[in-house]
Amino acid sequence: MLFVEWLAGESLNTGYLTPYLNSLGPNFTNGANFAVIGSSTLPRYVPFSLYVQVSQFLRFRSRSPALMPNGYKELVGDGEFENALYTIYIGQNDLAASFDSLTYSQVIDKIPSFITVIKYAIWSIYGRGGKNFWVHNTGPLGCLPQKLASFPRSASELDEHGCFMPLNNAAKAFNAQLHTLCEQLNSQLINATIVYVDIYSIKFCESINGMLWLWGSSVQLQRQYHLRSNRILGMCGYGGPPYNYNANITCGRTGYSVCHEGSKLVSSDGVHYTEAANAVFASKILSSNYSTPRVNFNFFCNKM
Repeated sequence: MLFVEWLAGESLNTGYLTPYLNSLGPNFTNGANFAVIGSSTLPRYVPFSLYVQVSQFLRFRSRSPALMPNGYKELVGDGEFENALYTIYIGQNDLAASFDSLTYSQVIDKIPSFITVIKYAIWSIYGRGGKNFWVHNTGPLGCLPQKLASFPRSASELDEHGCFMPLNNAAKAFNAQLHTLCEQLNSQLINATIVYVDIYSIKFCESINGMLWLWGSSVQLQRQYHLRSNRILGMCGYGGPPYNYNANITCGRTGYSVCHEGSKLVSSDGVHYTEAANAVFASKILSSNYSTPRVNFNFFCNKM
């Protein structure tokens, strides 16, 4: 479960968002989810890039109000589209994929192209009446067990917490440009509210301070996975400490193992986060302490 779902379904009790591509009796009265696993701002290996997702939204925006008079009660009208909250969280896959073939400086040079697509998405939604935007920056890519286990590196490239600095520095560079974009759009889009949410700080804080024992690990679990000395380690995978990640035996494949106290862990499979971690992320997002401007999430709920 994504922490965005925790925001809607668990923390706010408004129900989960319906996937846009759900073909079996979808009900969009509570919102629509256009996100696709592995998607990126720019077209790459996953067909549903942000451009495609925006195109899907624009079609949905046109067709939904038009079909409602025909008795389709599971759709939404113009008013709902105008008062809806549009959440955008993308960019990490672009950065990760870029490091597969580019140098650090080349990745940094490519970041503006990612930001341009996000700008296009916000302008496109705004052009069809959307005025409430909740934009998340990207997390500490260099603290993911998968990246630490896969990227060749020297000890000097790790920070004091064991995270890979080039990846995290690239994420920070992306976030700085995204923050600037949000500030610019807040002044350019009349009657619109764009909230920039610092997911990086939330996830980095949990990764280095609470990873694996935030909720209190048992002594047996600590001994089995060397938790006190190995802060960054996946719950499900293969290989044990320090990262419990093997690209050939990932979670779900033959030979993998699972730490059965998963509710006490932050990293799920080396790439994604556990539901317990997502619950913590959601609570910190709802606090508004990581939002610029500091707008409470309920501000948008009251407008819907």
